[in-house]
Amino acid sequence: MSADKQKKPQKGTPAKQAKQAKPEQGKKGGASIAGARPKPPAGYSPRLKHFYAQSVIPALKKTFGYANPMMVPRLQKIVVNVGVGEATQNPRVIEGVVREVAAFTGQKPKVSKARKSISNFKLREGMPIGVSVTMRRDIMWEFLDRLISIAAPRIRDFRGLSDKGFDGRGNCTIGFKEQIIFPEIDLDSIEKIRGLDVTFVTTAPTDKEAYELLKELGIPFRKREKQQTAEAA
Repeated sequence: MSADKQKKPQKGTPAKQAKQAKPEQGKKGGASIAGARPKPPAGYSPRLKHFYAQSVIPALKKTFGYANPMMVPRLQKIVVNVGVGEATQNPRVIEGVVREVAAFTGQKPKVSKARKSISNFKLREGMPIGVSVTMRRDIMWEFLDRLISIAAPRIRDFRGLSDKGFDGRGNCTIGFKEQIIFPEIDLDSIEKIRGLDVTFVTTAPTDKEAYELLKELGIPFRKREKQQTAEAA
């Protein structure tokens, strides 16, 4: 072999080492904004999920007389929506909202985009206008536990959550005026106070059954008896 021929690059060259030093990415690509979630111990089950199986199911069976345990309503998913109207003028606002929602839900949210253009609102098709995240299984139960135990009591002048958000098909949407009720939000890093909607999707066929399910799970609704008395007065 002549000395004029170039030698093949050896393994472990700086270019290859730099390529191998990429940051760890999530399963679906892209770094996890919510951070690395610690692996739960073997046999772990969220306490609210355990409470549902041990206490809520028997209570609902007694109230509605279900003959089959599979007839008992259950919580399917929780959806968090945050509207960001000013993103039409400043698209970079979405990045901060994504970080905030990922912080208190523990899951990377999806950016919602406009489906059609509206000239009066200076809105074009494909523009980012909000953020949403859908939680299921253990993440859903853990978020609900934090919402009931920690976030809701931090609301100013808290007197219970409104029960007027049922849609007639067993689903309930509750609005919150401030995202800072979640302790994961750093007050020094947020740009402004934003509201959010939390939707509870259940398998209940009626609003009455869905109301009883959410009430048994511990969601602090305002007492309907007091509301009726106040309206009558």
